[in-house]
Amino acid sequence: MEQLTILGSGFAVANQYQDNTHLLVQTAAHTVLVDCGNNPVGKLERVGVPLNQVTDLILTHAHADHIGALPLLLMDMWLNKRTNALPVYGLKYTLEKAKALLEIFDWQKWPGMFPVEFHEVEEKAGQTLLSTADLTITAAPVKHVVPNMGLRFAFASSGRALVYSSDTEPCESLLDLARGANVLIQESAGPGKGHSTPAEAGQAAAQSGVEELVMIHYNPARKEIELQMEAHQYFSGKITVAKDLMVLR
Repeated sequence: MEQLTILGSGFAVANQYQDNTHLLVQTAAHTVLVDCGNNPVGKLERVGVPLNQVTDLILTHAHADHIGALPLLLMDMWLNKRTNALPVYGLKYTLEKAKALLEIFDWQKWPGMFPVEFHEVEEKAGQTLLSTADLTITAAPVKHVVPNMGLRFAFASSGRALVYSSDTEPCESLLDLARGANVLIQESAGPGKGHSTPAEAGQAAAQSGVEELVMIHYNPARKEIELQMEAHQYFSGKITVAKDLMVLR
């Protein structure tokens, strides 16, 4: 198995159809959760993944719609008798905010709490978070209103690579991260500081040379065809508007 499931596709304000944006990356050996603005337990059940099967957690940036449910996620893992350590990856600023959030609940005093291993990612291009026989995850800083990072998931068996922009304005570091990838999963919540418009998402896809653009973290008030048409002004490849539980390979 080599796939990326969009557990949540929505922007900062979730609704009955879309949770806040968070992803699940799976290979034979790894089950990697990316962000947890919503508690992902329900969506994990819907895709048949036991909560304690999650091997790694990546936090892209310290905004509530991306890390707000972290205490609840760890509590649910604890209540489900997790014993394995959970590696958590993030930039220095992100991990500082995540730890402060957790401290509110005295999480380290929970009886029998499993180990949580925080791994600080440097805020520069080409950072390797995970490199194994079946999956390599690299990160690069992107341009948001707080420190943030985009992610590249390279699957060994298929040779395919998928890139997730996270929240960002157009920036060269994202283009560099996405070059040579098959799919760009690009946030499209703009216009606005720290975000990209659908048109800018199309430009990023064209400039990075990907085969497919998947727009995510968009305003649900916008019609799907409008989002696609704006991106199509600049990108002639396949354009998909993300939905919750969509699977990419």
